[in-house]
Amino acid sequence: QDYTWEDHGFSLINRLYPDVGQLLDEKFQVVYNLTYNTIAMHCGVDTSMLRRAIWNYVHCVFGIRYDDYDYGEVNQLLERSLKIYIKTVACYPEKTTKRMYTQFWRHFKHSEKVHINLLLLEARMQAALLYALRAVTRYMT
Repeated sequence: QDYTWEDHGFSLINRLYPDVGQLLDEKFQVVYNLTYNTIAMHCGVDTSMLRRAIWNYVHCVFGIRYDDYDYGEVNQLLERSLKIYIKTVACYPEKTTKRMYTQFWRHFKHSEKVHINLLLLEARMQAALLYALRAVTRYMT
């Protein structure tokens, strides 16, 4: 809550490496906003709450929490097998198995599951950047 990408990380990385912040921000935004507006067999679905829940859950796994987000949404939208999969891929990728991949969202398309992987890996990268940039900020002050 006290060190976010939007308020701190983006500007610091742009100061250290001009234009890199913009490239990273665009990369995060493309993956975060990617949607076909479908979930399994349902079309015309607004998936923004689900995407936000996944992104914030990954950050939560790494100890980053936001005061303005209701984490009750995570428990409502992410079933237990999906949370286990997300945590394993984000924290222990070498322990990820095909069985874990097939266990969550059994009726969903592979493209939707791939999108979950893209979301969680970009959220993980952003979380790691936030920790590193926060350390740099502390060192500089």
